[in-house]
Amino acid sequence: MSAFKRLLIKNLSIPEEKEKFLPQGFQRIGTIVILNLKDPVLEYRKQIAEFVLKQFPYVKSVYVRSGKIHTEFKKPDIKWVAGEKNPVTEHKENGCLFRLDVTKLMFAKGNLRERGRVAKLAKEGETVTDMFAGIGYFSIPVAKHSKAKTIYAIEKNPTAFSFLKTNIKLNGVEKKVIPLLGDNRKVKIKEKADRILMGYFPSTRKFLQHAFDFLKNSGTIHYHDVFHKNELWEKPIQILKQEAMKKGYALKKTTYKHKVKSYAPRTYHIVIDAVFEK
Repeated sequence: MSAFKRLLIKNLSIPEEKEKFLPQGFQRIGTIVILNLKDPVLEYRKQIAEFVLKQFPYVKSVYVRSGKIHTEFKKPDIKWVAGEKNPVTEHKENGCLFRLDVTKLMFAKGNLRERGRVAKLAKEGETVTDMFAGIGYFSIPVAKHSKAKTIYAIEKNPTAFSFLKTNIKLNGVEKKVIPLLGDNRKVKIKEKADRILMGYFPSTRKFLQHAFDFLKNSGTIHYHDVFHKNELWEKPIQILKQEAMKKGYALKKTTYKHKVKSYAPRTYHIVIDAVFEK
């Protein structure tokens, strides 16, 4: 049992038979806390939220997530419970600042390590294209922590794009990150990239052919997707080879393979760093 859950049991009047449904922890985004509450304890959300505000002085607002994600833009189902009724906050991660509205945009804590890892991979003078930039989750850390020359950050969601532009200014990377509003399957970029970021899932494979349109004759694609345990790693590598062939490329090697986090029972969000040549 986590320390947070013990605190809830000790300080709140929750029926003993429902204690097992209390959360083990919470997600903190800036000054906002997001709770995942199961149905049996949902009626105690106000009580739990007020306790969080009292216990953790840095928290200004508490929201509850239903677990549902709406549309391709991954809009979370989050509702205010206690504290300031302001869903916009600034979150610091890997030395970068991200402003966002937590009721309209996702910020996955499970991707923290991956965002930090990719930030340092780009070599001096490289051009990077981020096909699913969001609010700058990957583009901004790459700009701040690598010697990449230019990062093209493509985003389709107008809300996310607005925050992307704000975050580029917040982090002082206007000279390196070029934001582009639109569907990455339709956006045209004259300059080819050494490195392609595909930090979106599931169904990322349907965008792979378009990734090669942005790639130089040789380069790296950071491919994220979702696969069942039994499909790893043969299935994703097979997909990479097949999609590459359609565009006249060959998969030369994979330099990194990792299960980023659990997505569903025996199913994982994975990432593969794959090097291709024409």
